[in-house]
Amino acid sequence: MLEVKGLRKAFGPLVAVEGVSFTLQPGDIFGFIGSNGAGKTTTIRMLATLLEPDSGSAQLNGIDIRQDPMAVRKLIGYMPDHFGLYEDIKVWEYLDFFAAVYRVPKGERAGIIENVLELVGLTTKRDAFASTLSKGMQQRLSLARCLVHDPSLLLLDEPASGLDPRARAELKELITELGAMGKMVIVSSHILPELADFCNAVGIIEKGRLITHGRVEDVVRGIQKNRAIEVRMIDRVPEAGMFLHGKPNISATRVIGPNTLKVDFTGEPNDLAGLLKSLVDGGYLVTGFVEKVENLEDVFLKITTGAVQ
Repeated sequence: MLEVKGLRKAFGPLVAVEGVSFTLQPGDIFGFIGSNGAGKTTTIRMLATLLEPDSGSAQLNGIDIRQDPMAVRKLIGYMPDHFGLYEDIKVWEYLDFFAAVYRVPKGERAGIIENVLELVGLTTKRDAFASTLSKGMQQRLSLARCLVHDPSLLLLDEPASGLDPRARAELKELITELGAMGKMVIVSSHILPELADFCNAVGIIEKGRLITHGRVEDVVRGIQKNRAIEVRMIDRVPEAGMFLHGKPNISATRVIGPNTLKVDFTGEPNDLAGLLKSLVDGGYLVTGFVEKVENLEDVFLKITTGAVQ
């Protein structure tokens, strides 16, 4: 388990991170969301024991990052946003070097390297020179480097930066698999769609402060107070809005297209059937009825612009 409490870091008069707190359990994939300069990398570097916090604490499996950083490093795989590859070294040699750095016994390295290469899909590139790999394969090799010592926590800082759509999709699948294996994963990004599909928890940081965090569905529900229902009809859309006005669980209606009515609904999911039935019983020809759920981008924009009422 990772417990982060009140982390703070300043560089002179600039406060980069202020009071960041959150908790992760094994299997959690935590999307760390924020614009450039919001404090994501500084937070990750503190968790990786590369920066010492000015105050606050973080414990990984009961080990404090400030009191015993060397022990914590054995439990962490850190992939920075920019990393270097040795040009004249083969893929397996690259992994063998880092396995040695992490003091993996020499007799175990070959088997571990083969397993990690299979996990990241680089088995066929075992004897290729690292410098000849594509950008996406280099990202996977860097992730493989983070796995040779079987860490509990992976810190991935902008891992999809510069990747093409196919490589991004492959990276998402790999991170999802790591979560299923029980790894805790923190993935930072300012590109929200690349986090929405596979993170089960998120934290939104702005100007060094963690504005909100929690399970994705809880964060979205906290922003979207009402259910937004879009109803498509053949005709009589404004009249349908007047018809629903004042009925139970209806807080507002508005026409958003020639044949579409948006309904702000405060009821529970089971109550939606009653809403649809009342429209049909009222003689309105409904051709579409769907709940529109906020996505992470909507949440981020509302929180960071102060749009939440």
